[in-house]
Amino acid sequence: QVQLRESGGGLVQPGGSLRLSCAASGRIFSINGMDWYRQAPGKQRELVATIISSGSTNYADSVKGRFTISRDNVKNTVALQMNSLKPEDTAVYYCHLWIQSPGSSYYSGYWGQGTQVTVSS
Repeated sequence: QVQLRESGGGLVQPGGSLRLSCAASGRIFSINGMDWYRQAPGKQRELVATIISSGSTNYADSVKGRFTISRDNVKNTVALQMNSLKPEDTAVYYCHLWIQSPGSSYYSGYWGQGTQVTVSS
């Protein structure tokens, strides 16, 4: 089975920075796309950033220029560097990875447990 473990969340002042990390472990043959989502109270979960196996990235308009997604294909991790944080960035952040297990011919989506990011004075 596959498990995703997130870390790096916390409380930060507006304008500050945080770095989130998500590590995949278990039965993994390969990992395709890696994503970060977030969900604020009372709102739907939204896609924040995506990085595919080649390293190509995409970002939500609300975080472009402030957030950077990266991956380490040796350690099976994905990170989200968040700079110039705003109160509206406050949310639970979830990693989402497309993972192929040994013996499988397809990728399945897996979710991290979520980590709280609070931007407040």
